[in-house]
Amino acid sequence: MRRRRLSPALTAAALAAVTLSALPAAVPPPAAAASALPASRPAAAPDRSVAVVDSTTARYTPSTIGGWSYPVGLYLYGQYLTYRRTHEARYLAYIKDYVDRFVKSDGTIEQSFNSLDSMQAGRLLVILHHETGQDRYRRAAKKIRDRLNTYPRTADGGFWHADTASRAHQLWADGVYMVNPFLVEYGREFGDSAYANDEAAQQLLVYGSHLQVANGLLRHAYDESKSVGWADPQTGLAPEHWCRAVGWYSMAIVNVLDAIPASHPRRAQLLGILRKLATGLERYQDPATGRWFQVIDKGGREDNWTETSCSSMFTYALSRGAQRGYLDPHYAAVARRGYQGVLAKLSTGADGRTELADISVGTNVGDYAYYAARGRATNDFHGLGAFLIMNEQLRGD
Repeated sequence: MRRRRLSPALTAAALAAVTLSALPAAVPPPAAAASALPASRPAAAPDRSVAVVDSTTARYTPSTIGGWSYPVGLYLYGQYLTYRRTHEARYLAYIKDYVDRFVKSDGTIEQSFNSLDSMQAGRLLVILHHETGQDRYRRAAKKIRDRLNTYPRTADGGFWHADTASRAHQLWADGVYMVNPFLVEYGREFGDSAYANDEAAQQLLVYGSHLQVANGLLRHAYDESKSVGWADPQTGLAPEHWCRAVGWYSMAIVNVLDAIPASHPRRAQLLGILRKLATGLERYQDPATGRWFQVIDKGGREDNWTETSCSSMFTYALSRGAQRGYLDPHYAAVARRGYQGVLAKLSTGADGRTELADISVGTNVGDYAYYAARGRATNDFHGLGAFLIMNEQLRGD
């Protein structure tokens, strides 16, 4: 693949000229340009992705949007998907300006990568290398790849949620999204797919083998040592199905299935996990709203509430899974109900900017009361990023 070598300034004009012959593994191809509609037809539906990106970039500059973190990384990945469709150069320039706060010209990045959470924004490094060809991004991404060689694991090979005493021996469903989409995209971009695909598939299997239970859903976390306060002393499992944790897993398994070859030896097992999960998600979808509850399987409790980020994640995964043949086609209709439910949480404020409501703030592992009492934020990056990923998948439906 030939790439344009762009100057560090990366002007909007230069960005507009960039073309790609391939995309990172989990990125769908750009939609074909719509032909002009006759004047007699109704006006086109609003471009909600553009509205969310324009509103968010108006609220924050690349310097004020936040530090190196997975919520910002998730949001900016969604912004990148919007760029891939619209080719709006300032969307990519914004991502580059953010990343360049952390990556020096020689590729140095001052992150220890001692948690899976800290690795998620590494997807932006792969994207920027793909778009610009600048070696600094390869060097920075390689630091994450190399860290995995020494990163602590459970006895059966699962990456700990973090390399700290408080997270030792623990697998959180959140963690599979923090590292595995990056990993398969890194492998594709830098010729390391033999390792990356095998590792990502194995991580999903290890996590799934511990976290998935009979109803198809995943518990939030598992403690191999069975010593932490939230862990069941017999199983090591957390007590609840927290929706965003399961949402992270659902997106990650679809991303990895998109990346690995049809002949991969673990593919059939991954499909089995996804299909069992989809059955559970359909069962617990709120019939009144199309969304999913903060504690997925306890929607009947008065203090439970439907949460926007996980509803976006499930909607994306079910739609993508049905589209790609991983799931039965009827799940497309389940996804459409979810999509309409999430859209009901999007509004326009008096300032003309979008508002996305009922997004759970960041959450540790806890009991039912803990999850039900979590703050319900508006325009939290967890929700904005998940919304953009979902909307770019379903906007044509």
